[in-house]
Amino acid sequence: MTNSYKVSTRLNLWVDEWQNKRRIKSITNQVAAHAQPNLDQAPVIIFNTSSRLTGLSLNASFTSLTAWSLRLNNVPVIHFVCQAGLNPCMLGTNRQDYKSPPPCKTCLKQSNRLYADANTQWFTYQEDDDLAEHIKSLEVDDLCNFDYPLTIDSKQRQKTLIPLGAIVLPSVRWALRRHHLLNDLQTRHLLRSYILSAYSLAKQFDQLLEIVNPSTIVIFNGSIYPEAIVRWVTIRRGIRAITHEVGFQQLSAFFTDGEATAYPINIPADFELTDEQNDRLDDYLEKRFQGQFTMAGIKFWPEIKSLDEAFLNKASNFRQIVPIFTNVAYDTSQVHASTVYPSMFAWLDTLLAIIRDHPETLFVIRAHPDEMREGTAKLANESVQDWVIENGVYNLPNVVFISPIEYISSYELIHRAKFVIVYNSSIGLEATLLGKVVICGGRARYTQYQTVYFPDSQNGFCELVRSFLVEDEVVLPSIFQKNARNFLFYQLYRTSIPLDEYIESIPRQGYVKFKRFRWDKLSPKYSTAFSIINDGIVKNTPFLIPENM
Repeated sequence: MTNSYKVSTRLNLWVDEWQNKRRIKSITNQVAAHAQPNLDQAPVIIFNTSSRLTGLSLNASFTSLTAWSLRLNNVPVIHFVCQAGLNPCMLGTNRQDYKSPPPCKTCLKQSNRLYADANTQWFTYQEDDDLAEHIKSLEVDDLCNFDYPLTIDSKQRQKTLIPLGAIVLPSVRWALRRHHLLNDLQTRHLLRSYILSAYSLAKQFDQLLEIVNPSTIVIFNGSIYPEAIVRWVTIRRGIRAITHEVGFQQLSAFFTDGEATAYPINIPADFELTDEQNDRLDDYLEKRFQGQFTMAGIKFWPEIKSLDEAFLNKASNFRQIVPIFTNVAYDTSQVHASTVYPSMFAWLDTLLAIIRDHPETLFVIRAHPDEMREGTAKLANESVQDWVIENGVYNLPNVVFISPIEYISSYELIHRAKFVIVYNSSIGLEATLLGKVVICGGRARYTQYQTVYFPDSQNGFCELVRSFLVEDEVVLPSIFQKNARNFLFYQLYRTSIPLDEYIESIPRQGYVKFKRFRWDKLSPKYSTAFSIINDGIVKNTPFLIPENM
């Protein structure tokens, strides 16, 4: 990468940020001028403190657009916003210097831009001395399983135990980029800091609920610890909690009354794809199988390479090929995935025993691309690549390991496979669509339908893998492929609400800028997308795009 290219990229980013600041100011002014909140209506609280520090991330844009649209629909909106209220937040955690404070000053500047002229309630950091004393000597295992009493609704004195350790654990794993936590000073410090911050936030949010009595809380993600603690308090109060995440189309959003990171999708039992819908899906799959897709604004595959001659020569010496697709062990989706196995690494340990017992089979272990991104230092502190090295997998003659930065075509592997093994990766659904039998070790969003085999026990998983390895042929049940097509269509074209009319990507991965648009384009009267979102929030209708669109 040349110096002139770097300078040009930085200049373009500066221009994008400058334009975005001006557009944010223009939109907030126009919304404030035209919003007429119905004060007889219970307010909606919007909470998103974990999707960005500076700039405008994709999920931060969803939050702002949704709030603006609700206000233009005369719905009272309250933003509950961090004012240096987390010590630290997840994105503001410095892994190289764990005592380093988060960049609150720059984050607050962006919050003040996005929530200008809005009804904003700020929360600060209020450490509880009794809690701090209680946890100061606890080790990592005890902190991960730590519960502490919190009074929900002080008027009724409903005291309940809040699972602080379990709530912050996924965020600690994400911040440290590992599943198995070390019992060291850094990990203990971070767990205690997150627990204290979560408790401080829970108390202040519960106090807000006593004052405003909202109809609904709209929350980003719902799994990262600030949003998770707010969702926990909301549900304990008996208030409706909606979460949102990125959708599966570019620049689209997914809203649900469930947990957005699990992507729950309800498909009618009698749903059948029309010829036109099948053609639309086939067009998408053709591009997908060429690597032409993004997720959360990130393009994982800059290129896709075919299997080389060396691999094909090696494969010719084996009876069959079985690809194994892994995930990122610290991703928040793993909270939902690890129901049969305690972790993806425990699942890999099980597979290693099977690999050793079947020298006639070539197993291809494919690491997820997000473990390492091109041009950066290694992202994961505990990776599949580490597991491969530590367990001597490189020395096994019947294993090929494909690292995160090798852009070998997964789809070519699938075509040559006898069957496919995944933890909870999206590639499992795609393998079914390509006509291959898939066995999942973890729960995925598509395992709720008959699309793959997902045994409910570790013994069941091992027995099924071993039986498929010795069978002459493994046949895909036709219902699996039909269900997979239905599920993918719903995921893409019914539940992913497109917002590309309002935002566009910029060179900074995962970040966007607002397009030029009139303020009334945010009104549900003139926008199908915001009609769906508004009705879903206010009228409790499904967050679904009409079937005829």
